[in-house]
Amino acid sequence: MHIPDGYVDLPIAAVFAVLAGLALAVAARRSEGQLEGGQAPLVGVTAAGIFAAQMLNWPLPIPGGTSAHFVGGAFAGILLGPHLGVLAMSSVVVVQALVFGDGGLTVLGANLFNMAVVEVYVGYAIFRLGRRWHDVGAAFAAGWIAATAGALGVAVQLGASSAFNYELLTVLAIMGGGHALLGVIEGAITAIVYQAVIRSRPDVLPSATREVAA
Repeated sequence: MHIPDGYVDLPIAAVFAVLAGLALAVAARRSEGQLEGGQAPLVGVTAAGIFAAQMLNWPLPIPGGTSAHFVGGAFAGILLGPHLGVLAMSSVVVVQALVFGDGGLTVLGANLFNMAVVEVYVGYAIFRLGRRWHDVGAAFAAGWIAATAGALGVAVQLGASSAFNYELLTVLAIMGGGHALLGVIEGAITAIVYQAVIRSRPDVLPSATREVAA
């Protein structure tokens, strides 16, 4: 899902860099109290776990395109809350781009927007809506829908760019359809790990989530 350099026009990259920057600023401001309250170690552990899980990639059949992998945005939002989740995912995406070259530097804002902003907030919102009926099922739906939403963000950026050779509808169909299927894997992993945390360490979850587990 990481977009490489050269696939998105600079104006589009700049727009999403601004949007991602604004979202990160809001997340940082709203999570200050949580970090001061001792949540920083959990953020680091969560980011490290997601980073390791993202190293597994599945190529998608789009010429010159991208790959799919576990992203973890929904899980970060569920475990940490939406704002800390955005910060944790941002650290993962930035390290991957700067150290491992996974995702381009000129499109770093676009990649942050898709994986750290869209996926975390969408995943958290889905979980929040569904948790009162079935929290594990809600975690599954959160991972599935968040992965698809992030992929659609990538598709819009690629399809709207004159630097990419394929039309918007084509990219939307391939990226959206491919990730809608692979999102089932993301949802299953999210639900399994969420259930494991609920059983072993429910105290690390946000209070609203612990109420559901109880």
